[in-house]
Amino acid sequence: MSQLEKAGVKKPGIELYSGEYYAACTFGGLLACGLTHTAVTPLDLVKTRRQVDPKLYTGNFQAWGKVYRGEGLRGIFTGWSPTLFGYSAQGAFKYGWYEYFKKTYSDAAGPEAAAKYKTGLYLAASASAEFLADIALCPFEAVKVRSQGSIPSPYRGTLDGIRSIVAAEGWGGLYKGIAPLWGRQIPYTMMKFASFETIVENIYARLPGSKDDYSKLQQTGVSFTGGYLAGILCAVVSHPADVMVSKLNSNRGAGESFGGAVGRIYKDIGFGGLWNGLPVRIVMIGTLTGLQWMIYDYFKIFMGFPTTGGAPPAEEKK
Repeated sequence: MSQLEKAGVKKPGIELYSGEYYAACTFGGLLACGLTHTAVTPLDLVKTRRQVDPKLYTGNFQAWGKVYRGEGLRGIFTGWSPTLFGYSAQGAFKYGWYEYFKKTYSDAAGPEAAAKYKTGLYLAASASAEFLADIALCPFEAVKVRSQGSIPSPYRGTLDGIRSIVAAEGWGGLYKGIAPLWGRQIPYTMMKFASFETIVENIYARLPGSKDDYSKLQQTGVSFTGGYLAGILCAVVSHPADVMVSKLNSNRGAGESFGGAVGRIYKDIGFGGLWNGLPVRIVMIGTLTGLQWMIYDYFKIFMGFPTTGGAPPAEEKK
């Protein structure tokens, strides 16, 4: 019996690093990000509104109570639809392309350099993947932020939001926030993937035996732990850009340049304003990232693949 079989992982019917493998990882990323981001929509709603107007609420529970009284239960989930569509697309691109770029860059570097500079490879692969993922996310993020930042939401749903933005601002209006989105998401994802891989590797290094000695339940537990810790780091690194994305999508004048808008907003809120909503976001992103890695790695196990992080599986000789 192989080490993977002892861990409860079946020998994959899909060859590792094949087109089918990357397609499966893409679907796993879709599930991991789409479901988790949608589940925390109430937290995201409060975080976004507090970034747009810091005086609006005094705390999370006070905010939810106020939203419920004024907008009903449905109001607490304002923005769930563009969140589901946007982060499903982003997760698919992010995880699928990360697996592809990690393998491609490792092969290009060669075995010795790949082992020596593995963290650099994780960073490069995740940055490349996120660059593409944000192109898919940006239109939905624009609808989400505008839906959540206005009371009540100006849109009846995702398609209505897209149509309204395009009618008023052209297709470019959907990508008005792409630069700050890259500024938020690329450092976030670099931290998310590189720190996760490193944390998980260190967890297994301190446990008795090898990674493959542990059951699939135990391995997904390690994935959640590593993901939660990585998520805390992600939240801190990307938070100023997250605030700026919210401000730009809700408060950028027609024809105003990106640099001019950023300068005006920073003058209004100051350095301290860039950290509005950070405690909420730490809880949200830590939980999100932990659950995402747990779901993604459980899906990989379901498909017969090894989980992410730790010692890589030995490639079969042909």
